[in-house]
Amino acid sequence: MSFMHESAVTASDKAFFRLRKEIVEGDIPAGSKLSEMELSTKYEVSRAVVREAINRLEACHLVERRPNVGARVVSLSEEGLMELYQVREALEGMAARLAAQHMPDEEVTKLNSLLNEQFDEVKGGESYYQEAGDLDFHYRIIVGSQNQQLIAMLSNGIYHLARMYRVQLGMAGPRVTTAYDEHKHIVRAIANRDAELAEMLMRRHIQYSKNNIATKLTKQHQS
Repeated sequence: MSFMHESAVTASDKAFFRLRKEIVEGDIPAGSKLSEMELSTKYEVSRAVVREAINRLEACHLVERRPNVGARVVSLSEEGLMELYQVREALEGMAARLAAQHMPDEEVTKLNSLLNEQFDEVKGGESYYQEAGDLDFHYRIIVGSQNQQLIAMLSNGIYHLARMYRVQLGMAGPRVTTAYDEHKHIVRAIANRDAELAEMLMRRHIQYSKNNIATKLTKQHQS
């Protein structure tokens, strides 16, 4: 089950993947109204196809519908961040614990290799961008838990909303190098099969990330 192998079977899939990416990466700004007519022209598909894509994004918590307003991209708020990251801390902490117990050695090796490949980008301290799916540290650990209920809850539910906060607010500045170091420590705990430590380190890592993003949101609201 991998986002890197998601194949766009239908026109609706294509529109869904494209719209999801543009929302997550901020090409379509948080809080903005979604016009079925404009999107159908832009993507060269029918309004019915766009409507289905928007419905799927609503199920992923990236879009919300309000009476008399229609569909809007969710806003990035401190309250939304707090609620999302409380859930992430619990569920991804559990994923790290389970990964330490169940992740095959070869997958742990691949995870280490992934971090080594990302080192050059991170050492400059500019940014720490990870593509969705297999190239994302958090996604690898979610899959590594080998718990299908947990994988479904995270990857079909809040994964892309979490990415939206991370991509738009959490992948630049001084936090970059410390986040990378925390990733290395988590992988070491998983490699050592220390489930308790892996969970504690993941929970702490998500708390630190939440605090970093909350600070950026506060500055945005003050400016």
